Amino acid sequence: MPKGLTQDAGWQIGVSATLPFPRSVVWEFMVSPEGIALWLGEGAELPPSPTKGTTFETVDGVTGEIRSYRPLDRIRATRGTTTVQLAVSSSGDRSVLRFHQEHLASAEEREQQRAHWQGVMERVTKELS
Repeated sequence: MPKGLTQDAGWQIGVSATLPFPRSVVWEFMVSPEGIALWLGEGAELPPSPTKGTTFETVDGVTGEIRSYRPLDRIRATRGTTTVQLAVSSSGDRSVLRFHQEHLASAEEREQQRAHWQGVMERVTKELS
């Protein structure tokens, strides 16, 4: 099976980075309107503690639904035909931010999304600095 292709989730991609900020700082930014716009898309809005089934829509017309929300840990959501997960974990006085996306259509889309998530990670790092 080619790299990035799984039997259950199809094509998938994951991008992670260790950030020099406490977990709570990274989490609070990622669930802020600015952070949500970076990873779910511009125009997406979520309430402070979204529940399973909470929906959103971006200015580009992409719709999604929250599948799970665990404060200071992870958010899993559909985004169009894919599933995206944001996770934040502690690593001493630093944190690890991870994006994972599954159910991608092809190896080409996987590579496009790798570049997308790397760009999101760069913007998050810049915003937090």
